[in-house]
Amino acid sequence: MGSRILTLLHNICSEHSDVKFVFHYREWETDFLRFFRSEINYNISKKAKTLNTSVYKGKKQYSFSITNPSEKQLRNNIDRALAIIDRLPEDPDFVDIEDNQEKGIEEKKVNNIEKVSLAKKIEFLERISQAVDTYDFKIYGTFICNDQTDYIVNSNGVNKKMHNSPIMLDLKAVSEKNEVTVLESFGSEDISSFDLSNFIEQLVRKVHTASKDIVDVGPDNYDVILSPRCMAEFFSYLVWGGLTAAGYDRKTSWFQNKLNEKAFPDSVSLKDDPYYPGIINFAYNSDGHIYNKLSLIDRGVFKNFLVDNYYSHKTGLKKNGAEASCLVMESGEKSLTDLIRGVKRGLYISNLHYMNFINMKETSATGLTRDGTFLIEDGELKKVVNNLRYTVKITDVIKNITDIEDKLYLVPSSDNYGEFGIYSSAMPHVRVSGFKITSSTKTI
Repeated sequence: MGSRILTLLHNICSEHSDVKFVFHYREWETDFLRFFRSEINYNISKKAKTLNTSVYKGKKQYSFSITNPSEKQLRNNIDRALAIIDRLPEDPDFVDIEDNQEKGIEEKKVNNIEKVSLAKKIEFLERISQAVDTYDFKIYGTFICNDQTDYIVNSNGVNKKMHNSPIMLDLKAVSEKNEVTVLESFGSEDISSFDLSNFIEQLVRKVHTASKDIVDVGPDNYDVILSPRCMAEFFSYLVWGGLTAAGYDRKTSWFQNKLNEKAFPDSVSLKDDPYYPGIINFAYNSDGHIYNKLSLIDRGVFKNFLVDNYYSHKTGLKKNGAEASCLVMESGEKSLTDLIRGVKRGLYISNLHYMNFINMKETSATGLTRDGTFLIEDGELKKVVNNLRYTVKITDVIKNITDIEDKLYLVPSSDNYGEFGIYSSAMPHVRVSGFKITSSTKTI
Protein backbone atom coordinates (compact mmCIF):
# COMPACT_ATOMS: atom_id res chain seq x y z
CA MET A 1 0.00 0.00 0.00
CA GLY A 2 2.82 2.40 0.86
CA SER A 3 4.24 2.68 -2.67
CA ARG A 4 0.82 3.11 -4.32
CA ILE A 5 -0.34 5.86 -2.04
CA LEU A 6 3.04 7.62 -2.22
CA THR A 7 2.74 7.79 -6.00
CA LEU A 8 -0.76 9.23 -5.60
CA LEU A 9 0.40 11.85 -3.09
CA HIS A 10 3.27 12.98 -5.32
CA ASN A 11 0.92 13.18 -8.29
CA ILE A 12 -1.52 15.37 -6.36
CA CYS A 13 1.29 17.73 -5.35
CA SER A 14 2.36 18.12 -8.99
CA GLU A 15 -1.22 18.61 -10.25
CA HIS A 16 -1.79 21.84 -8.28
CA SER A 17 0.35 24.94 -8.68
CA ASP A 18 -1.81 27.38 -6.73
CA VAL A 19 -1.96 25.42 -3.47
CA LYS A 20 0.43 23.40 -1.34
CA PHE A 21 -0.16 20.07 0.37
CA VAL A 22 1.27 18.37 3.43
CA PHE A 23 0.47 14.65 3.71
CA HIS A 24 1.11 12.47 6.77
CA TYR A 25 0.35 8.85 5.97
CA ARG A 26 0.72 6.12 8.61
CA GLU A 27 0.37 2.35 8.54
CA TRP A 28 0.02 1.33 12.17
CA GLU A 29 -0.48 -1.82 14.20
CA THR A 30 -0.53 -2.54 17.94
CA ASP A 31 -0.63 -5.56 20.20
CA PHE A 32 -1.86 -4.32 23.57
CA LEU A 33 -1.93 -6.63 26.59
CA ARG A 34 -3.31 -5.59 29.96
CA PHE A 35 -2.85 -7.65 33.13
CA PHE A 36 -4.68 -7.38 36.45
CA ARG A 37 -3.91 -9.14 39.75
CA SER A 38 -1.25 -11.25 38.00
CA GLU A 39 -3.68 -12.49 35.34
CA ILE A 40 -4.23 -11.45 31.72
CA ASN A 41 -7.13 -9.03 31.67
CA TYR A 42 -7.32 -8.70 27.89
CA ASN A 43 -5.16 -8.67 24.78
CA ILE A 44 -6.17 -6.67 21.73
CA SER A 45 -4.62 -6.25 18.29
CA LYS A 46 -5.52 -3.36 16.03
CA LYS A 47 -4.45 -2.17 12.60
CA ALA A 48 -5.13 1.11 10.88
CA LYS A 49 -4.07 3.27 7.96
CA THR A 50 -4.49 7.00 8.45
CA LEU A 51 -3.92 9.97 6.19
CA ASN A 52 -3.78 13.48 7.63
CA THR A 53 -3.80 16.20 4.99
CA SER A 54 -3.34 19.97 5.17
CA VAL A 55 -4.06 22.21 2.20
CA TYR A 56 -2.51 25.69 2.07
CA LYS A 57 -3.48 28.57 -0.20
CA GLY A 58 -1.59 31.72 0.57
CA LYS A 59 -2.02 32.14 4.31
CA LYS A 60 -5.16 30.03 4.51
CA GLN A 61 -5.28 26.41 5.63
CA TYR A 62 -7.79 23.56 5.57
CA SER A 63 -7.09 20.12 7.13
CA PHE A 64 -8.82 16.74 7.12
CA SER A 65 -8.14 13.13 8.10
CA ILE A 66 -9.13 9.83 6.47
CA THR A 67 -8.92 6.34 7.94
CA ASN A 68 -8.03 3.59 5.45
CA PRO A 69 -7.99 6.09 2.58
CA SER A 70 -8.87 5.37 -1.03
CA GLU A 71 -7.98 7.57 -4.01
CA LYS A 72 -11.63 8.49 -4.46
CA GLN A 73 -11.99 9.56 -0.82
CA LEU A 74 -8.82 11.61 -0.96
CA ARG A 75 -9.71 13.42 -4.16
CA ASN A 76 -13.25 14.13 -2.94
CA ASN A 77 -11.88 15.62 0.26
CA ILE A 78 -9.38 17.73 -1.68
CA ASP A 79 -12.15 19.04 -3.93
CA ARG A 80 -14.14 19.97 -0.82
CA ALA A 81 -11.09 21.71 0.69
CA LEU A 82 -10.49 23.74 -2.48
CA ALA A 83 -14.14 24.80 -2.52
CA ILE A 84 -13.96 26.02 1.08
CA ILE A 85 -10.46 27.39 1.56
CA ASP A 86 -10.99 30.82 -0.03
CA ARG A 87 -13.68 31.56 2.57
CA LEU A 88 -11.42 30.81 5.51
CA PRO A 89 -9.54 33.43 7.58
CA GLU A 90 -5.84 33.97 7.04
CA ASP A 91 -3.09 33.17 9.51
CA PRO A 92 -0.98 36.34 9.23
CA ASP A 93 2.06 34.56 10.71
CA PHE A 94 2.14 31.65 8.27
CA VAL A 95 5.01 31.82 5.75
CA ASP A 96 5.57 28.39 4.20
CA ILE A 97 5.49 24.65 4.85
CA GLU A 98 8.57 22.58 5.71
CA ASP A 99 11.30 22.60 3.04
CA ASN A 100 14.03 20.52 4.70
CA GLN A 101 14.76 17.61 2.34
CA GLU A 102 17.71 16.17 4.28
CA LYS A 103 17.31 12.45 4.86
CA GLY A 104 17.85 10.65 8.14
CA ILE A 105 18.44 6.93 8.66
CA GLU A 106 15.36 5.40 7.05
CA GLU A 107 16.11 1.89 8.29
CA LYS A 108 13.65 -0.97 8.39
CA LYS A 109 13.50 -2.11 12.00
CA VAL A 110 12.42 -5.45 13.42
CA ASN A 111 8.64 -5.79 13.79
CA ASN A 112 8.33 -6.43 17.51
CA ILE A 113 4.70 -7.49 17.25
CA GLU A 114 5.97 -10.51 15.36
CA LYS A 115 9.07 -10.98 17.51
CA VAL A 116 7.44 -10.60 20.94
CA SER A 117 4.65 -13.16 20.77
CA LEU A 118 1.78 -13.45 23.22
CA ALA A 119 3.35 -16.66 24.55
CA LYS A 120 6.63 -14.81 25.22
CA LYS A 121 4.83 -11.99 27.02
CA ILE A 122 2.97 -14.48 29.20
CA GLU A 123 6.24 -16.26 29.99
CA PHE A 124 7.81 -12.98 31.14
CA LEU A 125 4.80 -12.04 33.24
CA GLU A 126 4.52 -15.45 34.88
CA ARG A 127 8.13 -15.29 36.05
CA ILE A 128 7.66 -11.76 37.38
CA SER A 129 4.42 -12.73 39.11
CA GLN A 130 6.05 -15.71 40.81
CA ALA A 131 8.90 -13.53 42.09
CA VAL A 132 6.64 -11.02 43.88
CA ASP A 133 4.03 -13.53 45.03
CA THR A 134 6.40 -14.54 47.85
CA TYR A 135 5.82 -11.08 49.34
CA ASP A 136 2.05 -11.29 48.76
CA PHE A 137 2.15 -8.79 45.89
CA LYS A 138 0.22 -9.01 42.59
CA ILE A 139 1.20 -7.37 39.31
CA TYR A 140 -0.86 -4.96 37.21
CA GLY A 141 -0.04 -3.06 34.04
CA THR A 142 0.37 -3.14 30.28
CA PHE A 143 2.69 -4.81 27.78
CA ILE A 144 2.47 -2.96 24.45
CA CYS A 145 4.18 -3.66 21.11
CA ASN A 146 3.61 -1.22 18.25
CA ASP A 147 4.72 -1.21 14.64
CA GLN A 148 4.28 1.85 12.45
CA THR A 149 5.57 3.27 9.22
CA ASP A 150 5.17 7.00 8.61
CA TYR A 151 5.41 8.80 5.29
CA ILE A 152 5.64 12.60 5.06
CA VAL A 153 5.16 14.15 1.61
CA ASN A 154 4.65 17.80 0.78
CA SER A 155 4.65 20.24 -2.13
CA ASN A 156 8.11 21.59 -1.18
CA GLY A 157 9.76 18.30 -2.11
CA VAL A 158 9.76 16.69 1.34
CA ASN A 159 9.59 12.92 0.87
CA LYS A 160 10.40 11.08 4.11
CA LYS A 161 9.80 7.60 5.52
CA MET A 162 10.18 6.49 9.14
CA HIS A 163 9.68 3.05 10.69
CA ASN A 164 9.32 2.44 14.43
CA SER A 165 8.51 -0.68 16.42
CA PRO A 166 8.65 0.24 20.13
CA ILE A 167 7.93 -2.00 23.12
CA MET A 168 6.78 -0.94 26.56
CA LEU A 169 6.27 -3.05 29.66
CA ASP A 170 4.88 -0.84 32.42
CA LEU A 171 4.30 -2.83 35.59
CA LYS A 172 2.95 -2.04 39.04
CA ALA A 173 3.29 -4.48 41.94
CA VAL A 174 0.54 -4.05 44.55
CA SER A 175 0.50 -5.44 48.08
CA GLU A 176 -2.48 -7.66 48.85
CA LYS A 177 -2.03 -6.69 52.49
CA ASN A 178 -2.21 -2.88 52.39
CA GLU A 179 -2.21 -1.80 48.70
CA VAL A 180 1.30 -0.31 48.80
CA THR A 181 2.53 -0.06 45.19
CA VAL A 182 5.89 0.01 43.42
CA LEU A 183 6.79 0.37 39.74
CA GLU A 184 9.19 -1.14 37.23
CA SER A 185 9.25 -0.57 33.48
CA PHE A 186 11.06 -1.40 30.25
CA GLY A 187 10.94 0.44 26.94
CA SER A 188 12.99 -0.11 23.79
CA GLU A 189 12.92 -1.19 20.17
CA ASP A 190 15.23 -4.13 20.96
CA ILE A 191 13.70 -6.94 23.01
CA SER A 192 17.11 -8.63 23.21
CA SER A 193 18.15 -5.80 25.54
CA PHE A 194 15.45 -6.83 28.02
CA ASP A 195 17.23 -8.43 30.96
CA LEU A 196 14.38 -10.26 32.69
CA SER A 197 16.51 -11.40 35.63
CA ASN A 198 17.67 -7.84 36.32
CA PHE A 199 14.10 -6.53 35.88
CA ILE A 200 12.88 -9.02 38.49
CA GLU A 201 15.79 -8.25 40.80
CA GLN A 202 15.05 -4.52 40.70
CA LEU A 203 11.33 -5.07 41.24
CA VAL A 204 11.81 -7.50 44.14
CA ARG A 205 14.17 -5.04 45.83
CA LYS A 206 11.42 -2.40 45.66
CA VAL A 207 8.78 -4.87 46.83
CA HIS A 208 10.94 -5.81 49.80
CA THR A 209 11.28 -2.14 50.78
CA ALA A 210 7.54 -1.62 50.25
CA SER A 211 6.84 -4.40 52.79
CA LYS A 212 8.05 -2.16 55.67
CA ASP A 213 5.77 -0.29 58.06
CA ILE A 214 3.71 2.65 56.82
CA VAL A 215 4.12 6.09 58.41
CA ASP A 216 2.92 9.63 57.82
CA VAL A 217 5.09 12.74 57.56
CA GLY A 218 4.12 16.37 57.91
CA PRO A 219 4.61 19.37 55.63
CA ASP A 220 8.20 20.56 55.39
CA ASN A 221 11.09 21.15 53.01
CA TYR A 222 12.78 17.79 52.57
CA ASP A 223 16.03 16.44 51.24
CA VAL A 224 14.77 14.00 48.59
CA ILE A 225 15.98 11.41 46.14
CA LEU A 226 13.97 11.66 42.93
CA SER A 227 13.73 8.57 40.73
CA PRO A 228 14.51 8.66 36.98
CA ARG A 229 10.77 8.52 36.32
CA CYS A 230 10.29 11.69 38.41
CA MET A 231 13.04 13.49 36.52
CA ALA A 232 11.51 12.48 33.19
CA GLU A 233 8.18 13.91 34.36
CA PHE A 234 9.66 17.18 35.60
CA PHE A 235 11.64 17.71 32.40
CA SER A 236 8.65 16.89 30.20
CA TYR A 237 6.64 19.59 32.01
CA LEU A 238 9.55 21.99 31.72
CA VAL A 239 9.62 21.36 27.95
CA TRP A 240 5.88 21.80 27.63
CA GLY A 241 5.87 24.96 29.71
CA GLY A 242 8.95 26.73 28.49
CA LEU A 243 11.37 25.04 26.11
CA THR A 244 9.32 25.28 22.91
CA ALA A 245 9.42 28.17 20.48
CA ALA A 246 5.64 28.35 20.89
CA GLY A 247 6.13 29.17 24.58
CA TYR A 248 8.77 31.71 23.64
CA ASP A 249 6.34 33.28 21.17
CA ARG A 250 3.53 33.42 23.75
CA LYS A 251 5.97 34.89 26.29
CA THR A 252 4.96 32.19 28.76
CA SER A 253 8.45 30.67 28.95
CA TRP A 254 10.65 30.89 32.04
CA PHE A 255 13.59 30.78 29.58
CA GLN A 256 12.33 33.88 27.72
CA ASN A 257 15.52 35.98 27.88
CA LYS A 258 17.98 33.35 29.05
CA LEU A 259 19.55 32.00 25.84
CA ASN A 260 23.24 31.26 26.49
CA GLU A 261 22.85 32.31 30.11
CA LYS A 262 23.52 30.26 33.24
CA ALA A 263 20.26 28.88 34.56
CA PHE A 264 21.20 25.79 36.59
CA PRO A 265 24.21 24.22 38.36
CA ASP A 266 27.24 23.11 36.33
CA SER A 267 26.27 19.48 36.94
CA VAL A 268 23.03 19.79 34.96
CA SER A 269 23.10 19.02 31.24
CA LEU A 270 20.15 17.98 29.10
CA LYS A 271 19.96 17.08 25.41
CA ASP A 272 17.42 15.79 22.93
CA ASP A 273 19.26 12.81 21.49
CA PRO A 274 17.62 10.27 19.15
CA TYR A 275 20.98 8.49 18.85
CA TYR A 276 21.37 7.66 22.53
CA PRO A 277 21.86 3.87 22.85
CA GLY A 278 18.60 2.02 23.45
CA ILE A 279 16.33 5.05 23.33
CA ILE A 280 13.17 4.86 21.20
CA ASN A 281 14.28 7.08 18.36
CA PHE A 282 12.74 8.99 15.48
CA ALA A 283 14.30 10.01 12.18
CA TYR A 284 12.09 13.09 11.66
CA ASN A 285 9.85 15.44 13.55
CA SER A 286 6.18 15.85 12.67
CA ASP A 287 7.04 18.43 9.96
CA GLY A 288 9.44 16.02 8.27
CA HIS A 289 12.54 17.92 9.42
CA ILE A 290 15.48 15.64 10.17
CA TYR A 291 15.74 14.90 13.90
CA ASN A 292 19.32 15.43 15.12
CA LYS A 293 20.88 15.64 18.56
CA LEU A 294 20.40 19.04 20.18
CA SER A 295 21.83 20.46 23.40
CA LEU A 296 19.16 22.11 25.54
CA ILE A 297 21.11 22.75 28.75
CA ASP A 298 24.91 22.51 28.74
CA ARG A 299 26.59 22.55 32.16
CA GLY A 300 23.78 24.71 33.48
CA VAL A 301 23.66 27.08 30.49
CA PHE A 302 20.41 27.26 28.51
CA LYS A 303 21.30 26.64 24.85
CA ASN A 304 18.25 26.10 22.63
CA PHE A 305 14.50 26.26 22.29
CA LEU A 306 12.73 23.49 20.34
CA VAL A 307 11.96 25.20 17.05
CA ASP A 308 9.70 23.80 14.34
CA ASN A 309 9.06 25.20 10.88
CA TYR A 310 6.09 27.43 11.75
CA TYR A 311 7.64 29.10 14.79
CA SER A 312 11.00 29.47 13.10
CA HIS A 313 9.34 31.71 10.53
CA LYS A 314 7.27 33.51 13.15
CA THR A 315 9.94 34.14 15.80
CA GLY A 316 13.16 34.24 13.79
CA LEU A 317 14.66 31.49 15.94
CA LYS A 318 16.76 28.99 14.00
CA LYS A 319 14.79 25.89 13.02
CA ASN A 320 16.19 22.68 14.53
CA GLY A 321 13.36 20.15 14.22
CA ALA A 322 13.76 18.88 17.80
CA GLU A 323 10.65 17.74 19.69
CA ALA A 324 12.02 16.52 23.06
CA SER A 325 10.92 12.95 22.32
CA CYS A 326 14.37 11.62 23.29
CA LEU A 327 15.46 13.57 26.37
CA VAL A 328 18.76 12.54 27.95
CA MET A 329 20.12 14.01 31.18
CA GLU A 330 23.85 13.72 31.77
CA SER A 331 24.83 11.34 34.58
CA GLY A 332 26.85 12.29 37.65
CA GLU A 333 29.47 10.64 39.84
CA LYS A 334 27.71 8.90 42.74
CA SER A 335 25.96 5.54 43.02
CA LEU A 336 22.33 5.41 44.12
CA THR A 337 23.49 3.81 47.37
CA ASP A 338 25.79 6.78 48.01
CA LEU A 339 23.01 9.26 47.20
CA ILE A 340 20.75 7.64 49.79
CA ARG A 341 23.57 7.32 52.34
CA GLY A 342 24.09 11.07 52.17
CA VAL A 343 20.55 11.81 53.41
CA LYS A 344 20.17 12.12 57.19
CA ARG A 345 16.39 12.41 57.06
CA GLY A 346 14.42 12.75 53.87
CA LEU A 347 12.33 11.01 51.25
CA TYR A 348 12.78 8.73 48.28
CA ILE A 349 10.09 9.56 45.69
CA SER A 350 9.36 6.95 43.02
CA ASN A 351 6.64 8.57 40.94
CA LEU A 352 4.67 11.79 40.47
CA HIS A 353 0.93 11.79 39.88
CA TYR A 354 -1.62 14.29 38.63
CA MET A 355 0.84 17.17 38.32
CA ASN A 356 -0.56 20.50 37.16
CA PHE A 357 0.95 23.91 36.62
CA ILE A 358 -0.04 26.67 39.02
CA ASN A 359 1.86 29.26 36.99
CA MET A 360 3.49 28.00 33.80
CA LYS A 361 5.91 30.89 33.34
CA GLU A 362 7.12 30.58 36.93
CA THR A 363 7.20 26.75 36.49
CA SER A 364 5.29 26.37 39.76
CA ALA A 365 3.42 23.08 39.90
CA THR A 366 1.60 20.85 42.34
CA GLY A 367 0.89 17.15 42.39
CA LEU A 368 1.06 13.96 44.43
CA THR A 369 3.69 11.36 45.12
CA ARG A 370 2.68 7.82 44.23
CA ASP A 371 3.80 4.20 43.84
CA GLY A 372 6.48 4.05 46.47
CA THR A 373 7.45 6.98 48.69
CA PHE A 374 9.90 5.99 51.41
CA LEU A 375 11.29 7.63 54.52
CA ILE A 376 15.09 7.89 54.57
CA GLU A 377 16.68 7.94 58.00
CA ASP A 378 20.43 7.85 58.61
CA GLY A 379 21.10 6.95 54.99
CA GLU A 380 18.68 4.04 54.72
CA LEU A 381 15.16 3.47 53.39
CA LYS A 382 13.36 2.76 56.65
CA LYS A 383 9.59 2.96 56.10
CA VAL A 384 6.83 3.45 53.55
CA VAL A 385 5.27 6.93 53.57
CA ASN A 386 1.67 7.81 52.75
CA ASN A 387 1.19 9.68 49.47
CA LEU A 388 2.08 13.36 49.79
CA ARG A 389 1.19 16.60 48.04
CA TYR A 390 4.08 18.72 46.83
CA THR A 391 4.17 22.29 45.56
CA VAL A 392 7.40 23.33 43.84
CA LYS A 393 8.88 25.39 41.07
CA ILE A 394 10.34 22.91 38.62
CA THR A 395 13.23 25.25 37.91
CA ASP A 396 13.97 25.38 41.66
CA VAL A 397 13.97 21.59 41.80
CA ILE A 398 16.65 21.56 39.10
CA LYS A 399 18.58 24.43 40.72
CA ASN A 400 18.57 22.52 44.01
CA ILE A 401 20.10 19.34 42.62
CA THR A 402 23.07 18.53 44.85
CA ASP A 403 24.10 15.12 43.47
CA ILE A 404 23.41 13.06 40.36
CA GLU A 405 23.66 9.30 40.00
CA ASP A 406 26.42 7.82 37.85
CA LYS A 407 23.94 5.76 35.83
CA LEU A 408 21.09 6.47 33.39
CA TYR A 409 17.88 4.46 33.06
CA LEU A 410 15.59 4.31 30.05
CA VAL A 411 12.17 5.57 31.16
CA PRO A 412 9.32 4.70 28.77
CA SER A 413 5.98 6.46 28.51
CA SER A 414 2.88 5.98 26.41
CA ASP A 415 -0.05 8.07 25.24
CA ASN A 416 -2.16 5.11 26.45
CA TYR A 417 -4.95 5.98 24.03
CA GLY A 418 -5.50 6.09 20.28
CA GLU A 419 -2.40 4.67 18.67
CA PHE A 420 -0.60 4.22 22.03
CA GLY A 421 2.45 6.21 20.97
CA ILE A 422 5.51 5.07 22.95
CA TYR A 423 8.47 7.30 23.80
CA SER A 424 11.43 7.11 26.15
CA SER A 425 13.99 9.26 27.93
CA ALA A 426 17.24 8.50 29.74
CA MET A 427 17.45 9.82 33.30
CA PRO A 428 19.40 9.24 36.55
CA HIS A 429 18.37 9.42 40.18
CA VAL A 430 19.10 12.85 41.65
CA ARG A 431 19.34 14.28 45.15
CA VAL A 432 17.47 17.56 45.67
CA SER A 433 17.42 19.83 48.70
CA GLY A 434 14.45 21.90 49.89
CA PHE A 435 11.70 19.90 48.16
CA LYS A 436 8.45 21.32 49.50
CA ILE A 437 5.86 18.87 50.81
CA THR A 438 2.66 20.77 51.64
CA SER A 439 0.45 18.00 53.09
CA SER A 440 -0.20 14.29 53.42
CA THR A 441 -3.12 12.49 51.80
CA LYS A 442 -3.20 10.17 54.84
CA THR A 443 -3.63 7.31 52.36
CA ILE A 444 -1.30 4.96 50.55
